Amino acid sequence: MKSSISGFLIVLAGCLSVYGQNKQLLYDFNEIPQGLMVNPGMQMSYQWYAGVPLLSGIAVQAGTSGITVNDIFADDGIDINLKIRERAVFGLSKRDEFGATVQLEILNGGFRSGNGHGDFYSFGIYLEEDLITYWPQDLAILGYEGNADNLGRRFNLGHLKTRGELLSVFHFGVNRQVRNNLTLGARGKIYSSIFNFNSTRNKGHFVTNEGQNNLLSNTLVADMMLRTSGLKEIEEILDDDTVDSGSAIASLLRKRALLGGNLGLGFDVGFSYNLNEQTIITGSLLDVGFIYHTKDIETVTLKGEATVEGVEVIFPEALVDPNRDFWQDLVDEVEGLVPFETTDKSYISFRPTKLYGSIRHDFGKPLNGGGVLDCDCTYNGKGSKSVNRAKYTNSVGGQVYVINRPRGPQAALTAFYQRRFGNGLAVKAAYTADKFSFTNIGLGVNVQAGPVNFYLMADNLLAYRNIADSHYASLQFGLNIISWGSK
Repeated sequence: MKSSISGFLIVLAGCLSVYGQNKQLLYDFNEIPQGLMVNPGMQMSYQWYAGVPLLSGIAVQAGTSGITVNDIFADDGIDINLKIRERAVFGLSKRDEFGATVQLEILNGGFRSGNGHGDFYSFGIYLEEDLITYWPQDLAILGYEGNADNLGRRFNLGHLKTRGELLSVFHFGVNRQVRNNLTLGARGKIYSSIFNFNSTRNKGHFVTNEGQNNLLSNTLVADMMLRTSGLKEIEEILDDDTVDSGSAIASLLRKRALLGGNLGLGFDVGFSYNLNEQTIITGSLLDVGFIYHTKDIETVTLKGEATVEGVEVIFPEALVDPNRDFWQDLVDEVEGLVPFETTDKSYISFRPTKLYGSIRHDFGKPLNGGGVLDCDCTYNGKGSKSVNRAKYTNSVGGQVYVINRPRGPQAALTAFYQRRFGNGLAVKAAYTADKFSFTNIGLGVNVQAGPVNFYLMADNLLAYRNIADSHYASLQFGLNIISWGSK
């Protein structure tokens, strides 16, 4: 029992240290330049911006859909063994997940061409870590209870699904107002993978029945694969006692981040369309792309079928060779039937594609100044009108978000209200419902002090009373310099 509990806690700790990419507070927050990163077709009126390096955009998100740290470790008088059994091992399903996303902008900037009236170009570099693992329901039960009391039950090996990556992204985007009521945007991306692992297409089962030559007969039918890139070289550095592992790994990661890793391509697209002066619909599709992994590859496969009845010692034949290793015979038999192989074959991984959509209605008093105009009075470099529409005191609307995940698309719905206090302060409140929480209330604040722009956003505020009992947490902040040109 103690070994089962220890194994479970190791798995749980690993899961909790590794969801959420939804930036519903940042999306369509036009006062913040980083809004272009979630909709390249966002409407905005600034002439140029420059993010403060390493501080312009930091986002950390983590979530767990089925259980929290508090569910297991709370001092509530309930025996921890019972909580592990009821709330985790038998309380979670294969669709429950644990995950985290971290983004750090290294460089971000943008400018408007055509003497300040043409297309807007943006560019930059950011690091992203994305990790997700699903609860391996059947494997957790097998590890906790064992197979002796589960005769005839097929434990599904397909419950094991996990993926993760760390990469740098180099991007360049164009935002163009093609008509008075339509703005389009696109962004190209070059991915440089620092490391990647995935094991998402596993199939097979393990079943125990009554045996003929022994008490139990175990059958394994497996088609499993773990693909990794970038991890083997790190492991070799850690095992090498002749080098300073810290500096060697830092140098390796820096090289990979600067286009020295496994490379890939991707793109983002987006739009904003005015149904009328005060009603806008938007949409964007992000990270449509792939990475081709050719360096530092290690792919481990387990494929085949075997039925064994444990160690068989047959007398008197066993007395002929008293030094015979019967356990090794069993291992060799299983490996012969279900080969465990390691290769360095290249592979392609696809990015987790994201889809946003929204509708927003502005109302209240129009705001002027700060580069916001309430008339169609400017022209772009090609002679067509470039409309800087009025910003209003209030905005209200709804958003939808969908991300592609190993067990299929995952969606979230958001309702929001935004309030502007002049041109120096804007506040956005949002309520989001997804698989992590139905009580996710978030708040975002944007402060404009002359050219200095600062924003801070946090989700699931009600859970901050007891963060250990939270299913989801998110924090974003950044610092920029913005210019609207002459007013």
